[in-house]
Amino acid sequence: MTRTAWFHCFAGTAGDMTMGALVHAGADPLVVADIVGRLQIDGYALAFEPVLRCGVAATHAVVAVMHDHDHQHDYDHQHDYEPVHRPYSVIRDLLDAADLPPRVRGRAQHTFRLLAEAEGRMHRIPADLVEFHEVGALDAIIDVVGSCAALESLGIDRIVCSPITVGQGQVHAAHGDLPNPAPAVVDLLAARRAPSRGIADHRELATPTGVALMVALADEFGPMPALTVHSVGYGAGTRDIPGRPNVVQVVIGESIENSPGDGQPVQLLECNVDDVTGEVLAHTIAALLAAGAHDAWATPIVMKKGRPAYTLHALCPVVQIDRLREVMVVETGTLGVRGAVLQRWPQAREERVAMVDGHCIRVKVSGDRVKVEHDDAAAAAVALRLPLRVVLERAAASVQP
Repeated sequence: MTRTAWFHCFAGTAGDMTMGALVHAGADPLVVADIVGRLQIDGYALAFEPVLRCGVAATHAVVAVMHDHDHQHDYDHQHDYEPVHRPYSVIRDLLDAADLPPRVRGRAQHTFRLLAEAEGRMHRIPADLVEFHEVGALDAIIDVVGSCAALESLGIDRIVCSPITVGQGQVHAAHGDLPNPAPAVVDLLAARRAPSRGIADHRELATPTGVALMVALADEFGPMPALTVHSVGYGAGTRDIPGRPNVVQVVIGESIENSPGDGQPVQLLECNVDDVTGEVLAHTIAALLAAGAHDAWATPIVMKKGRPAYTLHALCPVVQIDRLREVMVVETGTLGVRGAVLQRWPQAREERVAMVDGHCIRVKVSGDRVKVEHDDAAAAAVALRLPLRVVLERAAASVQP
């Protein structure tokens, strides 16, 4: 069975809320503190406090920063302060130098890499040149590494996340007043095509650090999967909001394996097209996959009057029918989509992170098979100025089936 964590971000998400939820669900706070303590940083205190949020018992993860020695700047994270500017390259090297469990390092590196890429796109600079502001502060680094350490303490192999709730209006950041949700949050959601929903609340409900953790670490998004539930935890935000518990919920359990006669229900969507180019077809397949399809492909057919054409297929979660159908219609201009509910029996797999010269590359392992994520390898190949085949070989060789 697969040890699974499902995060319910109905009130938003943040790094400290994620870490607090996992500790409340059973992660050993001493293990979390020990792993965070392996970072070559000091001047902070990490504590976990039992609190109530709108009457719900929760755990508040508190990172009190007394002194940031790297920048010689005193501040208390509970009050307003000038945010520390810490380059992404410094954080990457900090994680590499620490004696962290491999999965903790890989998850933390991947989280900060996605943050750097989002900031890079926003400021039109390469990810390696990004200087973090709020997410470069010491408490954000501890939130990310602490959350990854808590996942390790619980032995989590698979992560699923609900749609992420965001606010509206404006938020104040290092660059001034920004739209709410913040640009980095929206970019991260878009990069993963992660589901989200907005509510009429002018607070920053979803922070870049919290969203980056979900986007980087979630194997999939959706409702709570079939689980044998072992524990539940609630991670508290700083404020106690009237009428809505300001918490992230996490449910920990073992995934229920499908029996041979009971597969996983999936939706098959199809349409016939005879008036699109091969380039449009390829683009549509890529768009379907980016929007959350399990798989997408095209098969050649012959329509009436001998017209050559294609059938476009997409296999998707049942909850994403409307979204995938819209992609099909918009991209191809088809006048209709048909569908059927099928069953599938996916093989058990594990996603790991390989490191190639400081670049995180996702790798899927199933039995004795190793599959390197092409997009990650291609990005690393460009950054390292290496042939793609070399990066693929090195990433695969670093992971033991």
